[in-house]
Amino acid sequence: MWGEIDPVSAVSKPVSTEPHPEHRGSHSQEEPKERSNSVLDVSPQSSNVQHQDEDPGSLASMMDAIVKSNSPVKSQQLGEPDLTVEEKKEALMEQYKTKPLVFLERYHAHIKPEHLQAFSHLSSDCRAQYYCKEVQKRSSSSANRMRVRNHRYAALRALQKEGQYFSEEQMRYREPLLYEQYIGQYLSEEEILQRSEEAMQKGPGNLSDLLINSYQEKQLQNRLQEEQDREQCAEQEEEDEEDENDESRQTEWEPNADEKAMLREEFLSQMHQRFLDGRDKDFNYSEVDENPDYDNLDIVSRDAEERYFDEDEEMEDEDSMD
Repeated sequence: MWGEIDPVSAVSKPVSTEPHPEHRGSHSQEEPKERSNSVLDVSPQSSNVQHQDEDPGSLASMMDAIVKSNSPVKSQQLGEPDLTVEEKKEALMEQYKTKPLVFLERYHAHIKPEHLQAFSHLSSDCRAQYYCKEVQKRSSSSANRMRVRNHRYAALRALQKEGQYFSEEQMRYREPLLYEQYIGQYLSEEEILQRSEEAMQKGPGNLSDLLINSYQEKQLQNRLQEEQDREQCAEQEEEDEEDENDESRQTEWEPNADEKAMLREEFLSQMHQRFLDGRDKDFNYSEVDENPDYDNLDIVSRDAEERYFDEDEEMEDEDSMD
């Protein structure tokens, strides 16, 4: 009966160094599950899931903003026809779906805070965090500029009502060359005398009286002469002979009453714009820009305000890439 049972083969199975097939199977099923829990899945497949949940209106708004910025969305060969608006939107959407991080990096300058939800699935990526903060920072800066210009416009209207800061004499004192170009050089002797008499009638102790004083007037004339000299030197470097002849004919032009009124209005408009732009050197803008009392003043003409804001927006668009 010896040989019917092999004791060596009976005990060899438990001590085998090879893993049991069942063990290998269970191990291979658990290992990928651990990896997927430890690493943020930002693959295109996972991104597509997020895209399905996105607000189509928000995505469309983002694509519209980028297209309107005229930012190049696709490289083209020389002579190849320009992409249509729809073709640009399709190219942008494809870039967003396949490489959202690259999309955010490339177009973040044209993205608004309300568009950032489209990149929430990248929230753990430090690069995405950086560009999202840049979008928020730019929006905050824009809101601050809007608040400042609202304050300055309200202050301008208040100063107009007060009547002194934008009086002819004070504007002449602040910008003598600009005044001379638009008004001073066309004044007759009678108008100059009338201006002096009107300034004297305002009473002692104000800026107009100081300007009438010979010493102050001499200082003003010296400033005017210095500014004129600087301007003439700059013109001589830039203008050719034909331009100089045109200028000579222009200085001989004598405007009529209506033209003088138009020149005066243009001078006043430029002085208003200088104030709004913060270029009045002796004015303390901090008392206006940081003053909450100007937040809710209903003293602004809506049409005039919108005209100023539209012009300011155009200037900001030109400087938005700084």
